Amino acid sequence: MKMIKGKHVVLIVVAILLIDQIIKIYIKTNFYLGEEIKVMGWNWFRIHFVENEGMAWGLSFGGAIGKIALTLFRFVAVIAGSFYIKNVIRSGKYTNGFIVCASMILAGALGNLIDSMFYGLIFENSGDFYTQHVAAIFPSGGGYAGFLHGKVVDMFYFPIVRNATYPDWIPFVGGSEFEFFRPVFNLADASISLGVIILFLFQKKFFPEHQKLSREQ
Repeated sequence: MKMIKGKHVVLIVVAILLIDQIIKIYIKTNFYLGEEIKVMGWNWFRIHFVENEGMAWGLSFGGAIGKIALTLFRFVAVIAGSFYIKNVIRSGKYTNGFIVCASMILAGALGNLIDSMFYGLIFENSGDFYTQHVAAIFPSGGGYAGFLHGKVVDMFYFPIVRNATYPDWIPFVGGSEFEFFRPVFNLADASISLGVIILFLFQKKFFPEHQKLSREQ
């Protein structure tokens, strides 16, 4: 089997990044905050537009200062990840599967980094249910925030189980509302998560030499 080269990694990253940004820009310019539609009428798959200030899957981190710190961390991680994949390809010691997963993780990190760095500059604020204002791109009055202060656009929502409650006997959460799957996420989040999950599930296949050394020791 031919080894993946740098140009293949670029194609993977660009493809994921392009699709991710097309979806985000469409949602941002066609939905107001909180707007939701059912995909093909399914209750368990919805498009639900939200924005978050911080990490993936709608998590937040440390207010404005935390936002800048997280964006800079993403930037450093993307640069470091790019050099890491380059060195991995040059070494020839890793499987194609590992390189693809690493490329997916890099693409996802870059996708959310673009939101954080530039979306505040190129979009105006989205309205809510009451105003139902849809944000314009490149507004004449400028964007809603400065450089590094953009919000990440999320839209995929899979409420497979809704309006359920935890059994009373479960500590701390017993009797409270239960929903699976609650987080709203984007393609970049999914790319990162899928890359990590595949690495975990197929680590023996991706790192056969490491497994061999472990057995010998």
